[in-house]
Amino acid sequence: MLKPHEMVEAGRVLEVLEWILRDGFIRYPILVDSKTMVILDGHHRVEAARMLGLKLIPALLVDYDDECVSVSSWRDGVHVSKDMVRLYGLKGLLMPPKTSRHRVCFEIPEVRVPLEVLRG
Repeated sequence: MLKPHEMVEAGRVLEVLEWILRDGFIRYPILVDSKTMVILDGHHRVEAARMLGLKLIPALLVDYDDECVSVSSWRDGVHVSKDMVRLYGLKGLLMPPKTSRHRVCFEIPEVRVPLEVLRG
């Protein structure tokens, strides 16, 4: 159901994979647009979960149209909009890694969901 809009960096995925295996759980949920299921934040966690054969991943669904959710870019001189993120996700297109930077006006809770639960 989840739709990525960015590529991942292999080295970063391996780092995330190591953290998950060391901890035995996923610490924070990924951030997902509730209307389209486009992944806003957490592409590397999703890829690490796939590599581990997990069937589930903790996700926080947000209203991407809410002013509380904003997007900019990690990259200097690159403009990213919510419409671009949705378009890429819905069309199956992928931006380079770390192109979009999402921020929310609330704290994303730590969930610590054990791997046994996520294996389904």
